[in-house]
Amino acid sequence: MKLIVAFIQPYALERVEHALLRLPRFPGLSVSEVRGYGQGKAAEPLTRREELVEFTKKLRLEIACLDEDAEPIVEAIQRAAHTGQRGDGKIWVLSLADAVRIRTGERGHDAIRSPLRDEGSPSP
Repeated sequence: MKLIVAFIQPYALERVEHALLRLPRFPGLSVSEVRGYGQGKAAEPLTRREELVEFTKKLRLEIACLDEDAEPIVEAIQRAAHTGQRGDGKIWVLSLADAVRIRTGERGHDAIRSPLRDEGSPSP
């Protein structure tokens, strides 16, 4: 199993969501508003102590998926969020040791698999 964490520009969310929903086995996602900065801003020298780096608003997407679904998800996010400009974002792909569906107690693959989506119907 994989956990995909993507940081994207807020204006790219609709394009990314549409791209993900076109995938045959997209398991769903969580979206959070976050603020941060990359190496470009942090590497600039501070001339006075009160000059702090200004945070940039981004969205953090989190998607738990089966190993075989990770690459299509990453590709969909990358294509949809890409503008070619600095600050388009980052995508991390992490190994996911376990998952538990609280409602049923299912674990592992069963906890992140959506039977309705696997059959081609929208997930609840």
